[in-house]
Amino acid sequence: MSESIVVDGVAKQFTLRYHRTLKQMAVAKMRGRDVSNRFLALDDVSFTVQQGESIGLMGLNGSGKSTLLRLVSGVMRPDRGSVRTRGRIAGLIATGAGFHPQLTGRENIYINAAINGMTEAETRGKFDEIVEFSDISQFLDTPVGHYSSGMAARLGFSVAIHVDSDIFLADEVLAVGDKPFKKKCMERMQEIRESGRTIFYVSHAPGSVRKMCDRAIVLEHGRVGFDGDVAEGIRYLKYDEPKGTPEDDIDDELGSDV
Repeated sequence: MSESIVVDGVAKQFTLRYHRTLKQMAVAKMRGRDVSNRFLALDDVSFTVQQGESIGLMGLNGSGKSTLLRLVSGVMRPDRGSVRTRGRIAGLIATGAGFHPQLTGRENIYINAAINGMTEAETRGKFDEIVEFSDISQFLDTPVGHYSSGMAARLGFSVAIHVDSDIFLADEVLAVGDKPFKKKCMERMQEIRESGRTIFYVSHAPGSVRKMCDRAIVLEHGRVGFDGDVAEGIRYLKYDEPKGTPEDDIDDELGSDV
């Protein structure tokens, strides 16, 4: 089995600025106040994913999950360490990512498909399937800037799952949209998993991670706190709550009943 994703000693630092304008910064400096602060979103993160594995990336808000996904996708580069991937990468790492708000859904399909590595000929061949899956054909010639977040997610996910990729990335793609569409997405992701592709799936929903993944990686304050069995990872996060809790309601909403 070949290595699909190799993350080795990765660190990523960001600057948090407390003031927006030069005047505000100047006043703050005169008063001896900090105008910015640097923080590590990821700190010495290492792991290897084999081809065909389904990874559930979990952690509390602010733990570095989305930053790590962007590094794996190639949208960002690490400040230290390396990220190596094998093959074509596709997926949805943010609702509406890669869409131009002034262009129509039809035009954005071609743009988003190109970002995901599809040729124009490939996109034309799969265009009708993409539109049918998204179920927004009546809005296809409307500017995407007029779409709701759910409609944008439908279109973005529809493009992503029709890319012939080796690695599929998904960052809370089921957090918007109605339940029937979420169920359809989970079913398609199961098909992707069964096809032997690598899945890297960010989610707060333990039920969907149980359904989709055979391994869990838990981030804590930018570091790997746990890497192993899914059930153990969920217990590590204390997500394995009794039925009827708010956590369980969120889990059901995100498609754990598929």
